[in-house]
Amino acid sequence: MTFGLSLAPQHRVYAGFAIYSFGMGNIFPRLPDIKHAMGIEDGTLGLSLIGTPIGTLTALTLAAPILERVGFRRALLGLVPLLSVAYAIAVHAPGPLALFLMLIPVGLMIGSVEIILNVEADRTEFLLKRRIMNRAHSFWSIGFFGAGLFGAALGHLGISPQLHLAIVVPMVATGIALFLGGYEPAPSRFAGNDETAPKLARPTLPILVLVAVTLSAMLMEGASIDWSAIYMRTVFDAGPFVAGFTVALFAFSQASTRFFADSFVERHSPSGVARVLLATMAVGVLLVFFSPAPLLSMLGFALLGIGSSAIFPLAISAAAQRTDRSAAINVAALSQIAFVAFLLGPPLLGFVSDHWGIRSAFGIGIPFIVLSLLTAGSLGRRAASPVAPAAGEALARAHEA
Repeated sequence: MTFGLSLAPQHRVYAGFAIYSFGMGNIFPRLPDIKHAMGIEDGTLGLSLIGTPIGTLTALTLAAPILERVGFRRALLGLVPLLSVAYAIAVHAPGPLALFLMLIPVGLMIGSVEIILNVEADRTEFLLKRRIMNRAHSFWSIGFFGAGLFGAALGHLGISPQLHLAIVVPMVATGIALFLGGYEPAPSRFAGNDETAPKLARPTLPILVLVAVTLSAMLMEGASIDWSAIYMRTVFDAGPFVAGFTVALFAFSQASTRFFADSFVERHSPSGVARVLLATMAVGVLLVFFSPAPLLSMLGFALLGIGSSAIFPLAISAAAQRTDRSAAINVAALSQIAFVAFLLGPPLLGFVSDHWGIRSAFGIGIPFIVLSLLTAGSLGRRAASPVAPAAGEALARAHEA
């Protein structure tokens, strides 16, 4: 039995990404308030936030076969509302150690939902015979943009993070019931193929080169999500609304770029597109690092959103097209290392902030951008066909036992 709105398969995928990111994104505009309430420094907060990546990496490695047994429909409809509940509980943590422990189950849910939604986007892409992956991730950014605005507004009104995150729970539950109540998983693009990949895929030299392409984007995206609100509060003594709006601005610029990226990549060289995005990211980092005024910093975060938008999907397509090994193994090898940078890098930047200032936590991105520019040619001159094995299905198959 299904319920909710009747939507096309791709629209359900878009809704899933948006609702999921809204549920997970509301905590980030409130991190300055959580940090202040605990009376801790950036490095200590960063250590607390590592609970999420530990859970996420565990789920990305182990959860795929469990999710297949439970069923994607049942898992998705249950996990997204539970994720918002877990966040609402975590913000009641009395100290950094408790926050770390309470964020581990949050990470387990995030990793599981990531597998489901990326597999669905990939399978739907194959079903429709056209690209939707970047557009699907644009809706993730749209949901995060909404979370940033909502968090900024409630922070400005003086509503506590605890009440704020509690309000999010029924909003997410309603959204899931309305837009995903009729969700049925798309058929696998690998039906009848028994090929599997190891849980830990060994990276080859070409895959390590692709990792180098993605490092700057993964690091700067994570840093902007985790630290942009704290940056605005620390550097410019901005109020809760401006700090939260900066998170939303980053997400909005990223969403806008991702929304149009698929058609743009089809008309241009992937390596050329990547170089333009990396150059844009470099300008954004320099603005954030040297900015004397809040508006310039906000422009810098907007450019960081544009620059980080499509680098990882381009690298995934390049890995999937390689013929030295199966696409599942190559995609898994790239994803496992890149996700470590995305998930663990930003929390560890808290130590950079403690020792050299929060501007330096962003300035450290410059050498990584240079590395990405030097290796961007590995993305190739021709876009991948949407019929080729792509990120979601290959990543999930790579983690199947």
